[in-house]
Amino acid sequence: MIVVVCPGQGSQTPGFLTPWLSLPGFEADLEAMSAAVGLDLLEHGTTSSADVIRDTAVAQPLIVAAGLLTLKALLADGRRDRISGIAGHSVGEITAAAGAGILSSTDALRFVRERGLAMASAAALEPTGMSAVIGANEEELLALLATLDLEPANFNGGGQIVVAGALPALATLSEAPPARARVIPLQVAGAFHTRYMGPARNHLADVAQTVSANAPTIPVWSNNDGDRVTDGARFVELLVGQVSSPVRWDRCMESFAAAGVTGIIELAPAGALTGLAKRGLKGVPSVAIKTPDDLPAAFDLIDQQS
Repeated sequence: MIVVVCPGQGSQTPGFLTPWLSLPGFEADLEAMSAAVGLDLLEHGTTSSADVIRDTAVAQPLIVAAGLLTLKALLADGRRDRISGIAGHSVGEITAAAGAGILSSTDALRFVRERGLAMASAAALEPTGMSAVIGANEEELLALLATLDLEPANFNGGGQIVVAGALPALATLSEAPPARARVIPLQVAGAFHTRYMGPARNHLADVAQTVSANAPTIPVWSNNDGDRVTDGARFVELLVGQVSSPVRWDRCMESFAAAGVTGIIELAPAGALTGLAKRGLKGVPSVAIKTPDDLPAAFDLIDQQS
């Protein structure tokens, strides 16, 4: 059972799409996507600086476009029928929605463009941020967050929880972390997946009314609770709520294990989710598709499981 996973914001690095331009049709497809979202994704994926592509309004469409094009290369030559499911982390859920047939690529790109703009706008309302907490006792950490008025944003599994909120509170957490825990500030522009994203959620609720949602054609799991979703409209509804609620990637991995996953393939810009799988799904082989050179290993993994 092969599950394709789609990374979220923070996975992008300067120039990560440059190697992909060697694939026939890739550049033309990326230019078409650029026109659809009103951003030069070719420039942002090849020459833009880390600061430029860190901008939420740029990063999110760039990551989804990269994922969709990687997925196209992965599933060519009839391999789609040998994929058993798909899931995304945070904005990667939009990639997963398109991969599962819930959204068209056009609607997915339009949705992610609006999501990025709305979340960037919400983040600009007050200074907030995010930090990764590694190695903490979950119950102890959640109790501490409540006293600091911080919120858990991503339950990533493997002992990693990303927390978010006001910058002074994050500084306090860093100065006095839970026992045996490390706190790592993240280079993001706001407190995503928390109450601070309420305005973005409200905007996306309106955007969701303008897209067509279809029933998924392959199994797809939600960050909401890790469960499989069989109704396309419900999945889009969860995409809206997701911007202001925690990402439960830990529960997604638990669901993969319960379903009998035997292989994980991560789309570009890859690395983060296969890293989490090494801790949360120990012994399950994985392939991170960072460049076209990684495609043969992904093909081999699919062939081995067929």
